Amino acid sequence: MKKLFSVAATLLILAVAIALGRAVWVHYMQTPWTRDGRVRADIINVAPEVSGRVVDVAVRDNQTVKKGDLLLQIDPEHYQLAVKQARAEVAARKAAWQMRASNAKRRADMDTRVISAENRDDTGHLALSAEADYRQAQARLEIAELNLQRTQVRASVDGYITNLNVHRGDYAHAGEAKLALIDRHSFWVYGYFEETKLPHVQVGDMAELEMMSGERLTGRVDSIARGIYDRDNPQSRELLADVNPTFNWVRLAQRVPVRIRLDPWPEDFVLAAGMTCTVILKAGP
Repeated sequence: MKKLFSVAATLLILAVAIALGRAVWVHYMQTPWTRDGRVRADIINVAPEVSGRVVDVAVRDNQTVKKGDLLLQIDPEHYQLAVKQARAEVAARKAAWQMRASNAKRRADMDTRVISAENRDDTGHLALSAEADYRQAQARLEIAELNLQRTQVRASVDGYITNLNVHRGDYAHAGEAKLALIDRHSFWVYGYFEETKLPHVQVGDMAELEMMSGERLTGRVDSIARGIYDRDNPQSRELLADVNPTFNWVRLAQRVPVRIRLDPWPEDFVLAAGMTCTVILKAGP
């Protein structure tokens, strides 16, 4: 009897061990979760639209800014003079147009025995040409005023200044990025899931995010990437995510980015692009 009990206990322990092992294996291999989650955000490269010397930097590194806040001030003197010059040109073109229009009107009222039809047509065409010159001068004035306005580089979104590397006295070239602005409303998480787990991932699934700091956030699956970089075909790199496998000495399942839309998180929690987290998905409506 004692021997039978011992055999039964051994078989029971073995069965429990097998069940637990299978449960762990199923959880690890099939449950949609990954330790490879990365916080991402829209990073705006702020570049002035006009060139000139930087006369003021209105922000500091890692500062929070609101849409419309002044970031940089380009030296406006040259652009102020350009506006004055354009206004003077507009006044001159307007006077010339008015003179041509008056001449054309007088000749149009004259009798055909006093002035020829050809002369009347010529004065009318000169008036139209003068009007076109006036409109062009007005357009140049608007461009000059726009360039003057663009000497003030302002934030296009609410966000955070990061890696500030521009100083008063630097020369800014038009179109050359001078600082980075992280959109505070654009944070999301990329979870890199093994391709063997993708069949268990659906758009709309609930996501639990365990940050390295211990903070827990929530979200939902927003989308699944439809292509990654094929390292065996370098020509396919065209704007696809380049995802490296963890090891190279054994064939591993490729990891595909799954985009997670974040739910509102605590205001006192500092969320930064580049943070890592564990992503656990749960099927849900």
